[in-house]
Amino acid sequence: MSISKLAIACSVALGAMTLTLAPASFAATAEANAKAVKAKPKAKASKAKTAAKEAHPLAMSVADKEEADEPNTSGSASTDFNCELGNKITIYTNATDDKHIALRWKKRLHRLSRVGTTTGANRFENRLYGLVWIGIPAKGMLLDSKQGRQLANECKDAEQAKPAAVVEAPPSLGVLPVTGG
Repeated sequence: MSISKLAIACSVALGAMTLTLAPASFAATAEANAKAVKAKPKAKASKAKTAAKEAHPLAMSVADKEEADEPNTSGSASTDFNCELGNKITIYTNATDDKHIALRWKKRLHRLSRVGTTTGANRFENRLYGLVWIGIPAKGMLLDSKQGRQLANECKDAEQAKPAAVVEAPPSLGVLPVTGG
């Protein structure tokens, strides 16, 4: 028998042994892996919840803590906005602090901080919750920056909802004929 035939015969025998032993060991390994995979998401979720509960309040940055806390609206002026699809928003402003507003959306009060713009629009954000309020003279809109979608559009307060005044044109002046004289 030649060496090549002996090598082929050994390969075939080894392959046959692997096939007969593999199903039992493979099934046991697959079952163990499936249990581990199922256990991992639960472990991760419970670890995250535990970490959140045990997180020290000082672990948050000051800005995040301010955005997470419900703002105090005492002494603030409120403006109610009616938006399309029946959505309602209330904005609380304080004359002494033009850098922040409080915005009531879906029964929750959020603190938003002013962000500078080049267009002159009033833009306020709460990065923790992903809320963005943009106010222009004609309307306002609320955006969710985390999901990249509009939450409320065509939001108008009582002044913005008034119909635009029709400006009447002055009576046309008749052109007088020029006479030579």
